[in-house]
Amino acid sequence: MAREKSSKDNAQALFHSLRSAYAATPVNLKIIDLYVGFAVFTALIQVVYMATVGSFPFNSFLSGVLSCVGTAVLAVCLRIQVNKEFKDLPPERAFADFVLCNLVLHLVIMNFLG
Repeated sequence: MAREKSSKDNAQALFHSLRSAYAATPVNLKIIDLYVGFAVFTALIQVVYMATVGSFPFNSFLSGVLSCVGTAVLAVCLRIQVNKEFKDLPPERAFADFVLCNLVLHLVIMNFLG
């Protein structure tokens, strides 16, 4: 019983420390986090839809999921670059790279659709 209470206290302390650390995160990084979450959520909705309804145009399903996952990966890369880990890279350049890579990604996805 004491071990369960200790585990519960440790979990609450961990969540509290994560919440307080995330509260100090700049707003632009929180917006990027929301965008990543939206892209992943959209991919999950597409997978659930495919599992329940069917995957008749399979290349369309693959295009949609790969587009969401690729966009999420590129947004994570943008977050890493904007988060002051690349000190010599201005945020405007990181955003321009993000937009260009998204353009290339979606051109490839549109080509895959046929």
